[in-house]
Amino acid sequence: MELTTVLLLLTIASVFVFDFTNGFHDAADMVATAIASRAMTSATAIVIVTVFTFLGPLTVGLAVADTIGTFVDITDTTVMHGQALIIAALFAAITYNLITWKLGLPSSSSNSLAGGLVGAGLFVVGASHINWGVYALQEGHLEGMMKVVAGLFASPFLGFVIGFLIMKLIFFIFKRFTVKIRPLFVVFQYFSVAWLGFSHGANDAQKGMAIIGMMLLASGETQHFFIPLWVVILCTSAITLGTMFGGWSIIKTLGFELYRIRLIHSVANQIGAALVNTLATSIGAPTSTTQVVTATLLGNGAAEKPSHVAWGRAGQIILGWFVNVPVSMMFGALYSYLLINLLGVLS
Repeated sequence: MELTTVLLLLTIASVFVFDFTNGFHDAADMVATAIASRAMTSATAIVIVTVFTFLGPLTVGLAVADTIGTFVDITDTTVMHGQALIIAALFAAITYNLITWKLGLPSSSSNSLAGGLVGAGLFVVGASHINWGVYALQEGHLEGMMKVVAGLFASPFLGFVIGFLIMKLIFFIFKRFTVKIRPLFVVFQYFSVAWLGFSHGANDAQKGMAIIGMMLLASGETQHFFIPLWVVILCTSAITLGTMFGGWSIIKTLGFELYRIRLIHSVANQIGAALVNTLATSIGAPTSTTQVVTATLLGNGAAEKPSHVAWGRAGQIILGWFVNVPVSMMFGALYSYLLINLLGVLS
C-alpha cells in the first residue's frame, strides 16, 4: 500500500476521532440545559439530538464545509506537503479538544480546527496561500478567513444579545401566568432541542467533512473540493457517538455551574442558540455550538438577574475561547514540522 493511501486512511480515521471529541463538547452542550431543567431525561434528549444532527447536513447543504475546506489553498503544493498540512491541522484540533475535555471546560472544536489550519498553512505553504478575505471585506462581502473569523467570534456576541432579548420577551409575554404553564414549556423544550440539534448538524458537523474533502483533493482522489455522501454519514455518526460516550463534565459545567437552570432558561437558551446557528449556516459561516450555547445561556441569566450568574466561572470559559486559536496554531505548526520531517524519512 502506498504511503499516500495510508495517510488518506489515517486522516479519515483521525477525522472520526476529531468528530467524536467534537461530540464531547458541542453535542453535549445541546442537551445540558434540558437535562439540568429536568424537562427530559438524558436518554431522551440525546436521542432527539442524534436524530436531528443527522438530518441537518443532509437537508441544508454543505456551504460551511466549503468555507472551511477552501480558505487554505493546497492545489499547487506537493502531495506530501498537502497531506502533512491537513493531518497536522487535524491533530492540533484533536489535541486541544482532549486537553479541554479532560479539564471539563467547554471548548470550540471549530476554533481549534481553524487555528490548526492557519498554523499548519503558514508553516507549510505560507501566508500567500491563505485566503484572508481582506480584499473581499473591502468590497463589502465575506469570504475565506474573514468569514471564518466572523462566524466564530461574532456568533457568541450575537448569542448573548439574542439570549438576553428572548428571555426578556418570554418574561414579558408570560409574566401573568402561573406555574400551570410548565407543561407548555415542556412541549416547547422538545421542539427547541430538535431545532438546536438540527442547526448543529447543519453547521458544526461539517468541519470534519471539510478536512476529508481537502485530503481527497490533496491525495489526487478528486480534481476539486468535493464532499461525498459517505463522508457526511461518517462525520455525523462520529459526532453523535461522541455525545453518547462522553461530555458529562461539560454538561455539568453548563447545566449546573453557571447559574440555576430552570425550564424557562432551557427553552430560551436552545431557541437563541439554534437561531444564531441557523443564521450563520445560511451564509456559510462556521460557528461553535459550544460558544453559542454558552453565550446565549449567559444572556439568559443576565436578563433575569445578573447577580445569579457565576461570572468568574464564565470568565474562565471565555478566556479559553481566546486562548484556543493561538494554541491550536502553535500545535498546527509543530505537527507540520514533525510530519514533514517524518514523511521525508519514510519516502
